[in-house]
Amino acid sequence: MTYAPPIAEQLFVLKHVVGMDALSGHDAFADATPDLVEAIVEGAGAFAAGAFAPLNRVGDETGARWSPDGVTMPAGFRAAYRAYVDGGWGTLAGPKDFGGQGLPLALATLVMEDLGAANMAFSLVTMLSAGAVEALKHHGTGEQQRLWLPKLVTGEWTGTMNLTEPQAGSDVGALRTRAEPVGDGSYRIRGQKIFITYGEHDLADNIVHLVLARTPDAPPGTKGITLFLVPKFRLDPDGGIGTHNHVRCVSIEHKLGIHASPTCVMAYGEEGDCLGWPIGGEQEGMRAMFTMMNNARLNVGLQGVSIGERATQAAAAFALQRVQGIREGKPVAIVAHPDVRRMLLRMKSLTQAARALAYYTAGQTDRASLGDRDAKARADLLTPLVKAYGTDIGVEVASLGVQVHGGMGYIEETGAAQHLRDIRIAPIYEGTNGIQAADLVGRKLGLEGGNVLERLLADIEADGEGPLAALAGECRRLAAHLAAAPMDDRLAGSYPFLTMLGTAACGWLMKRQADALDGSESPDFAAMKRAAVRYYLEQVVPEALGLAAQATAGAELLYSVSDEALAG
Repeated sequence: MTYAPPIAEQLFVLKHVVGMDALSGHDAFADATPDLVEAIVEGAGAFAAGAFAPLNRVGDETGARWSPDGVTMPAGFRAAYRAYVDGGWGTLAGPKDFGGQGLPLALATLVMEDLGAANMAFSLVTMLSAGAVEALKHHGTGEQQRLWLPKLVTGEWTGTMNLTEPQAGSDVGALRTRAEPVGDGSYRIRGQKIFITYGEHDLADNIVHLVLARTPDAPPGTKGITLFLVPKFRLDPDGGIGTHNHVRCVSIEHKLGIHASPTCVMAYGEEGDCLGWPIGGEQEGMRAMFTMMNNARLNVGLQGVSIGERATQAAAAFALQRVQGIREGKPVAIVAHPDVRRMLLRMKSLTQAARALAYYTAGQTDRASLGDRDAKARADLLTPLVKAYGTDIGVEVASLGVQVHGGMGYIEETGAAQHLRDIRIAPIYEGTNGIQAADLVGRKLGLEGGNVLERLLADIEADGEGPLAALAGECRRLAAHLAAAPMDDRLAGSYPFLTMLGTAACGWLMKRQADALDGSESPDFAAMKRAAVRYYLEQVVPEALGLAAQATAGAELLYSVSDEALAG
């Protein structure tokens, strides 16, 4: 099954959800003319389909290979990555001062969707590098930016994010990696990190690790953490590749999916001095790391869109050619059966909704970069929704894709199983979806005393009616309820509440798209858009209304049995 980029859909969402025309009216984004935007959308799709998609199967079957000398990527990956660098695809939203094009994040988001749909495991190397660029752009020193950003922006060098340790999963404050000052501004780094995506590979000449560590006499918990830039190779006086920095990949994990993405166990300073340089100041590591994590969380949510699109395309193609059953006395393809059509329409509707939310949030981030404080606050509120609701959608759509294929979906050759195996990590990494829900009710609902949420709900109600308006009202009621509830009750209701709010936001953006149809679209596109919107508003939104009981149930039932009984 090949990948066909959804160009018409992407352009429509950029115009009517992101508001690309309005963005390009700002001096900072003046280069994002309609002609350039269309060329990027078409070029990115063609590149992803031509360079990344053909490697999806071999990446899954062969996977990344570890040896004491390093990690070797599957055949074809190095050439395809070089084509990505040479094509300038990593530079779109990068800062102009360091080799980027300074275009809107929304355009880079679209490229990331295409790459992820073509080859999710491969696309992860570009995602982490983009996060490293953001961290250095906002928190690095001028010298660090000068030395490291140009080649990170182009992708000539890649970046990683190093948080997790064996004894400290989501509890970042429990990390033990140490950083001892040398006296010249550098620190000796010593420790081990796990679950490091693309921590080692043969795609680029250098890898820039962003590593959380604890300095001597630092206070316990997250307040005592510093973020360090720790390269695989140090630089020589001219800024070129210098000596090895005693960073080593000890092993890679054997995983359910994303086999071509090396998930590394990294050892720092076990065989000699490993030097790192602080980013953002000592004991300010979490602030700098969250810049990187927020970028990554948006892109992980986008992976739900990527796999949703790929799984939907594969399921629809199979349904059109798989003859099974008889209608009106004639053999028919399974697409003729109501339940198969139900699944396909649900897949299309959910994927379009997740895309709208991800692109819209990227557009709000672009407006925030122009100084729009309301847009920044809205992007902060929506980020956990994009990550959690978007990845939940990706898992559901991939599972439906297996179902549409029937027994053949459970057989690896069709590729449907790989979609489900690959996307299953997305609700887990970059902060589990439960952590996203806790962040929503613990921090985001209180932004500006609740006014950020209120403005969003008011916008939804202004454009919505019927079940959508009712869902917005329920979200307002539940937000007040959860804000006043004890913490355990608040957390117990956080996940269903996040799903409700994510559904409300997506319903609003879907309705905006239907309202934007003006007759200039192709008849098939307009018919599909109207059907997808109707399905979402008439069937998905009412489902979310039914989650109110879960959101208000509290924690009493959850603790009504002992730990041992719950595990027994």
